[in-house]
Amino acid sequence: MQKRVLLLTGNPGTGKTTVLMKAVSTLKEKGYCVGGMISREAREGGTRVGFEILDLSSGRRGWLAHVNQKAGPQVGKYRVNKEDLDFIGAKAIADAVEKCAVIAIDEIGPMELFSEKFKEAVRKALESRKPVLAVVHWKAKDRLISEAKRREDSETLTVTQENRDKMPETIAQKVLTFLK
Repeated sequence: MQKRVLLLTGNPGTGKTTVLMKAVSTLKEKGYCVGGMISREAREGGTRVGFEILDLSSGRRGWLAHVNQKAGPQVGKYRVNKEDLDFIGAKAIADAVEKCAVIAIDEIGPMELFSEKFKEAVRKALESRKPVLAVVHWKAKDRLISEAKRREDSETLTVTQENRDKMPETIAQKVLTFLK
């Protein structure tokens, strides 16, 4: 069976988001609409202060979590910004399910799982017939992640220092094969 849901995992710092973004760029260069949400580190003076959310289609940005966030669920030294997560992150995934050929989700992890809207958007993406590229937190335990990994049409790929340079091309090829 051809795999439609590609789940990227691996230890922190192996480049999972970079691999995902390079695969997304390749697919966009081939003319496909790729939508969804990316989260990336935000640093001030070399110190990580939080994580930003980016909507791949609209370019809208917000905060997933920040050290100075006043309210919201706490994960380590960060507080999760559920409002931006719902109205930028979850909305970006839902919009991609409606409008794009490929759905990208970075990441399904402890911070994102505080949002019911995010989980609902991810479920819709998994149930769509479209290719889904998702980064899954290396040790997050959640029913949604277990369900995604157990799907017959899903494949889990581990990003390592050794394979991360070749991985974007591998992923893009798998998606292109599925789309043809």
